[in-house]
Amino acid sequence: MGRKTPEKDILADIDPDTALDILMRLAEEDGELKNKIRLTALELLKGVDVEEVATDLFFILNSLCVEKVWDNSGSTRYGYVDPTEYAWEMFENELEPFLKEMRTYRKLSMYDEAKNCCMGILLGIHRFEEKATTEFANWCIDAPHDYFKQVLDEWNDECQRAEDIEMVNSFAKERFKEWWEQWERGRDQS
Repeated sequence: MGRKTPEKDILADIDPDTALDILMRLAEEDGELKNKIRLTALELLKGVDVEEVATDLFFILNSLCVEKVWDNSGSTRYGYVDPTEYAWEMFENELEPFLKEMRTYRKLSMYDEAKNCCMGILLGIHRFEEKATTEFANWCIDAPHDYFKQVLDEWNDECQRAEDIEMVNSFAKERFKEWWEQWERGRDQS
C-alpha cells in the first residue's frame, strides 16, 4: 500500500490575483453565491475609524526613509532628479492607497465610511506635519499642507451629499483652523 500524500490547501498558496479571478468566475456562475460575496464584502468594508486611518497614514509617512531620497535623486545617468520632487513623489505614492480607499467607499455609496476615511486622511496628514520624527519630513516640508488642500478639494468637488461635505468641512475647520482658513481663501479666489 502506498503512502497517501496530505491534501494541500491550494487556497492558502495561491496569489491574491488568482484568488480574485477564481472568486469572480464563481460569482458569475452562481447568482446566490455572488450575492453572498457582495454581502460579505460590504460587511468587511464597514466601520471605518477616523483615528485608525490617521494612525495608519501617519505611521506609513513617518516610516519613509530619507536614504531613499538620497539614493534616487541627484545626478543620474538619465539626468538630474530633484531630491525635493522625489520626496514629494514618495509622499504622494504612500497617500494614494488611502485616497483610493476613500474613492472606493464613495463609489459603493458607503457614505459614512468614505467620510470617516477622508477625515482620517486629513488627520493623518496633519499629524505628520506636526509630529513627524523622520528626517524625510525635511525634504517635503510643504507636501502635507499641499496634499491636505488637495484632499479637501477632491472631497468638496466629488462628494454628492451636502451633509457629508459639511461634516468633513466642519471637522477640518475645527481641528485644523489655520490650514482650513488658507484652504478656504484659496477656494474663494478660484
